[in-house]
Amino acid sequence: MAAARTFADMLAQFLTVYLPVTRACSQNTVCAYRDAFTLFLRFMDQRHTTPPDKVSFADFTAPNVAAFLGWLRTERQCSTATANQRLAALKSFFRYVQAQAPEQIAQARQVLGVKAAHVPEPAIGYLPVEAVGLLLEHATHRGLRDLALLTTLYDTGARVQEVCDLSIGDLRLGKPASATLTGKGRKTRIVPLTPQAAQILTQHVRSLPNDSSGPVFANRAGKQLGRAGTAYILARCAHAAHAERPELVPEKVSPHVLRHSKAMHLLENGVNLIYIRDILGHASIITTEVYAKANPEMKRQAVEAAAANTLGPSRYNQASRQDLLAWLRDAI
Repeated sequence: MAAARTFADMLAQFLTVYLPVTRACSQNTVCAYRDAFTLFLRFMDQRHTTPPDKVSFADFTAPNVAAFLGWLRTERQCSTATANQRLAALKSFFRYVQAQAPEQIAQARQVLGVKAAHVPEPAIGYLPVEAVGLLLEHATHRGLRDLALLTTLYDTGARVQEVCDLSIGDLRLGKPASATLTGKGRKTRIVPLTPQAAQILTQHVRSLPNDSSGPVFANRAGKQLGRAGTAYILARCAHAAHAERPELVPEKVSPHVLRHSKAMHLLENGVNLIYIRDILGHASIITTEVYAKANPEMKRQAVEAAAANTLGPSRYNQASRQDLLAWLRDAI
């Protein structure tokens, strides 16, 4: 019983003091850690008939944790990436345990020794500039708030929660216009706004109560718009845009796709990866480099530049190239 109470006490301390106070983690982060342990307790109850109040440190063995990850993937239909996130939450807790309860170091090492599964690097989904323009065009039909919302999502390249959390006081709409975003770990960054976005936001803010602490984007009840509401608004605009140009706009577009699109468009226009990293709020340039890897046009340009340096100029002049292209079109 003492071990069970010790585990329960330390988990409560981890979730209610260490994460939100000591580490200053956001509520979303705390909820993600809480959910990981909720699922582990459910797993222990279903697979080992151990009720939540009986789970102790001794139950966190390497075989149990590995079985838990398998249970997530099979019973819960979780992706490998999601299972890895749950494992990361367990490991974070046991690093905390090592420092707070040295007598549990041997137990902690069992969890910390479990390796995350390899996840293939996902393809980045992004929209061409014309598709983003069509989305914003359909947002105008829904009203100024929705146009300002989607414009801000794209123009700042922000995470959806960062836009939801924007207060009127976070906006500087004079020249040069900017928005102060609060991201992961409650870190803030200032992102420049284009004149067009600043103009749309200025018109939208004029329609709001004069309260600098009030949300920039509110729901019908006047409360801060949430992620689900934001995704719904974007989904409606994407549905209308897809109906008009199905070859240009996919049927489903998530807010994160607008973030990816902004990053890719900045890259295509020659903006340095360091600046893109700062705009997106990435902790490391390694995270931002994925956009360069995902851009086929930049790869092609790099290959052509390397070939030109190695092989020298092409033996075909512009006229010869046009003749060749004409021949290919006729042949096909």
